[in-house]
Amino acid sequence: MRTSGSPGWTGKWAGPSTPREGACRLIVGKSLGSLAASTAADRGIAAAWLTPLLTFGHVARALGRAQEPTLLIGGSTDKWWDAELAASLPHDVLEVPSADHGLELPDDPVGSVEVLRQAVSRLDRFVGSLGRKG
Repeated sequence: MRTSGSPGWTGKWAGPSTPREGACRLIVGKSLGSLAASTAADRGIAAAWLTPLLTFGHVARALGRAQEPTLLIGGSTDKWWDAELAASLPHDVLEVPSADHGLELPDDPVGSVEVLRQAVSRLDRFVGSLGRKG
C-alpha cells in the first residue's frame, strides 16, 4: 500500500469532476478513506472523515493543509486517533469518549447506537452548513 503522501489510488478514484451548478463538492470517508485527505486538500474539496488515520503522518499533514470545511469524527480509544492533533487542527471535531475505531463502545450496544446517532447528527449539520457562506 502506498503511504508516501501522494494521491496514489485515492487520486485515481477521486478523478476530476465538474459539479453541477449549485452542487456541493464533498468527500466522505472512513478509516482508510482518509488516505484521500491529500486529494481533498490539494483540490480544495470539503471533507468529512470518520475515524481518520491521524497517526499516519501524510494524513495528518494533509489535514493540516486543508482549507475547506472539514469534519473529523473519532473515538478516544481508537489507536489511530490522535486527540491532541485533532484538537490542534482548525476543523470541526467530534471525539466520542471510550469509542473504538468502529465508533462502538465495548459491551454497550445501546450506547453504541447513541454514538451512531451523534455521528450522523454531526455529519448532517456539517453537510447542511456547506451551502452557507459566512
